[in-house]
Amino acid sequence: MTDTPRQDPHGSQPNEPAAPDLWAQAAIKKEAAAAAPGTAWERQVLEKLVLATVAEQRAARRWRIFWRFTWIALLAAVAWALASRDLSGTTKSGPHTAVVDIKGEIASGAEASAEFVVAAMRSAFEDAGSQAVVLLINSPGGSPVQAGIINDEIVRLKAKHGKPVYAVVEETCASAAYYIAAAADGIFVDKASIVGSIGVLMDGFGFTGTMDKLGVERRLITAGENKGFLDPFSPMSAQQREYAQAMLNQIHQQFISVVKAGRGDRLKETPETFSGLFWTGQQAVEMGLADQLGNLDYVAREVVKAEEVIDYTRRDNVAERLVRKFGAAVGASAMRAMAALQVPQLR
Repeated sequence: MTDTPRQDPHGSQPNEPAAPDLWAQAAIKKEAAAAAPGTAWERQVLEKLVLATVAEQRAARRWRIFWRFTWIALLAAVAWALASRDLSGTTKSGPHTAVVDIKGEIASGAEASAEFVVAAMRSAFEDAGSQAVVLLINSPGGSPVQAGIINDEIVRLKAKHGKPVYAVVEETCASAAYYIAAAADGIFVDKASIVGSIGVLMDGFGFTGTMDKLGVERRLITAGENKGFLDPFSPMSAQQREYAQAMLNQIHQQFISVVKAGRGDRLKETPETFSGLFWTGQQAVEMGLADQLGNLDYVAREVVKAEEVIDYTRRDNVAERLVRKFGAAVGASAMRAMAALQVPQLR
C-alpha cells in the first residue's frame, strides 16, 4: 500500500529541505576571508607591544638593581676606608722612619694642604715605633697660610713628642715649601734640587687698555672706595698699589723670621738670600739653606738609624676620589683658580 504525500494547501511540500542560498554563502566566505588578515595584523601588533613593554620593564629592573649594587659597593668602600684609616692611626709598629709627603701645590683642598699634612704628622709622631719624622718635599710653593699652619705644628709636635724632624728635598723645595722645611732639624737635598725662592708675590691681569680699544665700558658699583681693589677691569691707583706692597712686605718679613728662627747660626745670610732667588741643592748647602746632600734612604739609614720606612701620607682613596669626581670639584677648582690671582702666594 503506497502512501500518497499530502499536498499543502498552497501547493508546497513542507517536509522537503530548502535549497541552499549559494549567494549568501559566498558573501559570508568573502567577508571571512577579508576579515582574517586584519585580525592577524592586529594580533601581531599587540604581541609586539606587549613584548616591548615586558623587555622595557626588565631593562629598567636590571638598571635599578645595577645602581643599587653600585651605591652599596661605594658605601662599603667608604666604610672600609674610614675603618682602615682609624685602625692605621692606632697601630703600633717596630722602630722605623716615618715619612710624610709634601708634593705639589700647598693649598687648601690639595693633597699638600695643612689639613692632610698635619693629620699625617700627628699619626707619625704618635706611633711609638717612629724614631723620627721625615718630610719628603717636592713642591714649588703655594699658600703662606697653609705653610704657616704646618710650620707651627711641626714646632709643637717636636716639643711634645721629643722626636726629630728632617726635610728631604727631591726636585723642588721653593717658597712655601721652604717655609715648611725651615722648621726641620735638618734639611737634606740633592745637588741638583731647586731650593729657596724666599719671597712673596701677588699676580693678576689688567684689561683696562684692551677694554678702551674695544669700546667696552666697565660698570662696577661698590659700597666702599676700595671694595673693587684688584679688579682686573679697573685701573689700580697709586694708593692701592702702595697698600698691596706693604701687605706683601709684611708677609715677607714673617717668612724671613721663620727661616732665621729655623736655620739659626747655620744660615749664611747674603743680600740675595731673601730676594726671592732660588739655588741648586749644592749652592743651598754652601749658603746654609740646607745641611747636606742626601736622600730618603740615606737619612733613614745613616741619620735616623731606622732603615724601615713607613709612609704616613694622607691621600684620597678610590672611594673618596669617586665622591669628589661626582661632587662640585670642577666648580671649586675654578673658584680657587680665580681666587689665586688675587691671593698672596709663596712660590
